[in-house]
Amino acid sequence: MKGRSARERVPFRGTAPPRTPAARKRYLGLDRGAWFLLLPALIPILILSAGPLLYAISLAFTDSQAGRTVATQFVGFDNFADLRLDSLFWESFRIGLVWAVCVTGFQLLLALGLALLLNQNLRFRWLARTLALVPWAMPEVVVGIMWRLVYHQDAGILNKTLRQVGILSEGGNIDWLTNLSLALPAVILVGVWAGMPQTTVVLLAGLQNVPRELTEAAQLDGAGIWRRFVSVTWPAVKPVAIAITALNFIWNFNSFGLVYVLTQGGPGGQTRLPMLFAYEEAFKYGQFGYAAAMGVVMIAVIAVFLTVFLRKHLKEDPS
Repeated sequence: MKGRSARERVPFRGTAPPRTPAARKRYLGLDRGAWFLLLPALIPILILSAGPLLYAISLAFTDSQAGRTVATQFVGFDNFADLRLDSLFWESFRIGLVWAVCVTGFQLLLALGLALLLNQNLRFRWLARTLALVPWAMPEVVVGIMWRLVYHQDAGILNKTLRQVGILSEGGNIDWLTNLSLALPAVILVGVWAGMPQTTVVLLAGLQNVPRELTEAAQLDGAGIWRRFVSVTWPAVKPVAIAITALNFIWNFNSFGLVYVLTQGGPGGQTRLPMLFAYEEAFKYGQFGYAAAMGVVMIAVIAVFLTVFLRKHLKEDPS
């Protein structure tokens, strides 16, 4: 350029990474002092999560059983070969996917509607927000016992209400938890009710970060409720919704206590989730190695599913 020497350069005013190794470590926050700050959180994770996970994976390649006096032997992939032909496990896996997808989907839809409602400037909003958290504060065992009473064939409030409104005849009963076609939908309803509060809280926090100026500007431009939601609200809440959906799917697929209290996997295995099946194999039949192989398969499938889900929804904008 005219008036500028060949060696002259325009100074870079951005935040380029340092070039020396020592400066790069400081830039990335990888100096030794940072590791000591991470230890209080890292040690419990390694002891309580990573350690048992690695032990379970190693157990899946053995013939470990309860009550055996002989030493546990390494069997390689024999457990996985047997598992491949186990139709009962794959049926429970199918039921688990139906349960996880339905519960997670309904939780998101209902929690989003409830969060939008609680985000409005309503009277007694504080009371409504408090009541919305009640299911979250209840242990799974208590929730299961309570809903067993609700679904009770003779004394349950659900059948009683249906008789009062005329849907059921006087003296008529529906056995919700032992009916082959109704047990799984009934359990899914309980799962949605029990898990919706935390989804509502997360989405409500995301809604409160939506700039009010954008909503007001869209309203002044004549955008209706649906258009404001699609163009302003949902893009701002979408990252939060994706994150809580992924977490909910993991929690729901690994659900155990709630379904165990409600049906113990019955009737006829219609609500036997994979975790229930693995629990029975390990602690009812004593097949620890085989149950561990089930856990490894479930971890692998969940990891693949979440990888595809997150890559699809969190893909960076090419622009």
